[in-house]
Amino acid sequence: MDRHPSTVADFDDVRRRERLRETRVGHGWRRWRRTRLAVLRVVGVLVVALMVFGQYWVHDVAPERERLARTAPELLPAHLPADSRDWDTAVVDMVGLGGVNAVPTASALPVLNQIGVVWAVRYDNAGIDTKVIADMIVRAATYGGVRNIVLVGHSMGGVIALEVAQHIHLHSDRRLVAVVLDCTPLDLDAVRPESRSRGTDLVRWLRWLPGARESRLLRFTVEMSARRERFQLWHGLLPDIDLDAFRDVASEVLRDKIFSRDAASNGLIEAQFMAIVASGGTGDLDALGEPHPKKRNPAIVFIRPRDASRDSVVDVEYSHRMLIEHSGGVDGSLLVVRPSRIEHANPIQRPHEYNAVIESQVLPFIARYQDANRNDPP
Repeated sequence: MDRHPSTVADFDDVRRRERLRETRVGHGWRRWRRTRLAVLRVVGVLVVALMVFGQYWVHDVAPERERLARTAPELLPAHLPADSRDWDTAVVDMVGLGGVNAVPTASALPVLNQIGVVWAVRYDNAGIDTKVIADMIVRAATYGGVRNIVLVGHSMGGVIALEVAQHIHLHSDRRLVAVVLDCTPLDLDAVRPESRSRGTDLVRWLRWLPGARESRLLRFTVEMSARRERFQLWHGLLPDIDLDAFRDVASEVLRDKIFSRDAASNGLIEAQFMAIVASGGTGDLDALGEPHPKKRNPAIVFIRPRDASRDSVVDVEYSHRMLIEHSGGVDGSLLVVRPSRIEHANPIQRPHEYNAVIESQVLPFIARYQDANRNDPP
């Protein structure tokens, strides 16, 4: 049977296209049609972007901001003193960039209890205020009858320890016996270029992207980028991804850096990195070396690898030279120890080497200052 002519016309392709044009947005616009369509498209893109940003803020930034608002620095016990006569001295441990809780590091150094009771600082994940940390240590020392204080800082934690040391030495009645620096960069020039660029990249993102200080998504991206050599393969000019390795790295980052209670927030990492950028530790070293009317100047101990190339983060030779310049030389208040097998501030990975060198070299050096402080009038 033949189709009716009107039916055939209804399905004509030309008419169909014409009908589609008639139903398009803006078909009836006669003035500024292209401009109005361009504006409409931009508005549509902005609406979608705002919806995505809203999800990012509600599910990523807001919960982390609420959690960080409840954090505060803490002083946690790590070891009791080996000798009951040493309850008058406290050793306070501080971790480096990306760390929050110094308890695992202090636990790897049981030999420190031969100096006195050992405490570990847990940073405020919202940021760092060295005056608050110093006041916290002084309050705990006063409450516990502790007169003498030794500070230990690993990597960037040494920069924080030096600033805390200045507060305690100049503005409290406690005696600062010594500051132990483990592979500490005394200024930004002591940080090796690759690690320095990672820090500056993170700070740049934090200043540019709203909510970046709390964003776990950004932290995941930065941490994965820092580990990309473990899953990124190069075949010619284009990279390839080892999916199994990528999954392993992603699981590690999520476990250790995103969902761990002891993972540093982006804001804390920024504060830690900016402590090096702002001034480093040379000014604090100079302040600790100035004569004090009622106190002896503290001892300074620097722990570094014998082979400087084993430290891939800090140029320890540079820090070594800076310490000699600012701490009176190796015959003054400075002791430098150089274990052969350590790398960058890794007592958890190399506990035997660290404990051995602390026991054989650091403890006798600090003991002289400790005994001198005890013989001074209160």
